Amino acid sequence: MNCAEESQLLWSVFDITGREQEIVRLEKQSARPEFWSDQETARAVMRRLAAHRKVVERWRGLEKKTVDTAELIVLATEEKDETLLDEAGGDIEEMASLLDKLELELAFSGEYDSYNALLNIHAGAGGTESQDWAEMLMRMYLRWAERRGYEVDVLDSTRGEEAGIKNATIEISGDSAFGYLKSEHGVHRLVRLSPFDSDHARHTSFVLVEVMPEAETDTDVNISPDDLKIETFRSSGPGGQHMQKTSSAVRITHIPTNTVVTCQSERSQHQNKDIAMRILRSRLLEMELEKQAEEKAKLKGKRIEAGWGSQIRSYVLHPYRMVKDHRTDYETGNTEAVLDGELDDFITAYLRSIAGRQDD
Repeated sequence: MNCAEESQLLWSVFDITGREQEIVRLEKQSARPEFWSDQETARAVMRRLAAHRKVVERWRGLEKKTVDTAELIVLATEEKDETLLDEAGGDIEEMASLLDKLELELAFSGEYDSYNALLNIHAGAGGTESQDWAEMLMRMYLRWAERRGYEVDVLDSTRGEEAGIKNATIEISGDSAFGYLKSEHGVHRLVRLSPFDSDHARHTSFVLVEVMPEAETDTDVNISPDDLKIETFRSSGPGGQHMQKTSSAVRITHIPTNTVVTCQSERSQHQNKDIAMRILRSRLLEMELEKQAEEKAKLKGKRIEAGWGSQIRSYVLHPYRMVKDHRTDYETGNTEAVLDGELDDFITAYLRSIAGRQDD
């Protein structure tokens, strides 16, 4: 398929004309005097409007570039001007690269792909080994976010007894953070010579990474106060005497779903409650997305557990070095770079693998 044919195909897939019609409708809706009286609905409308505008602007820009390049080729051919032909060739390469990126955006068709992301990292079976592996993964995602210019906030974490972390919740804020990071949802397996074993035996560790879109307050998830059970308790983690002597930690139970969220990383009970509510909203939103996916027969099956046979990616540091994604078969021997946050090739491979089956 040549560049023009691919452009025409993707143009129809993205339904640019339909998006332009939707922009007009949303702009009329946002211009009404009473529009901001319901701020939740208004924010949702403005989010959709911005998303449609972004897609249309990029495609209309590509359309203009195509027309200009075609005219340049005609002129260069008539004048037999090699310099102009070289310029047109560069323009074609540039458009092909842009088409490649736009094709990848087919994987961002989800309603919440443009949202910020919450990552929950849970050490699996293996004690100190898995807890150390969990901290290595947390650093990997922090470095990845830093490379992309995203904002990062470690909302909550629990240290391991000897090393590493038992769990952590990280907020990653930036354009399409959830759309990219949804590829990381699953069990990550590490094989290495243990630094905690006096015999330096080979160990296998598992960590579960959950990725959720960060729900907006009351916009995406409506939670009744009557459905909540809120408890306070003393923090069990590091933080000094203040956190140990006061009941600053918060546990919130959503009674209808029996979903429990805790936060104890902040000194203030109020701060911990706010963070716990943010996490709860996102978890309930994720549960709703899973329910919808089940109804569409798109879920992969039962809930994954941090153990054998369910890993999405393996990181092998001994007896050889390789990181391999089991969903796409993409692999690399540069384990140091991956653990330092170079994940884009893995993420791109996964997004391309799902782009062709969004409507299956």
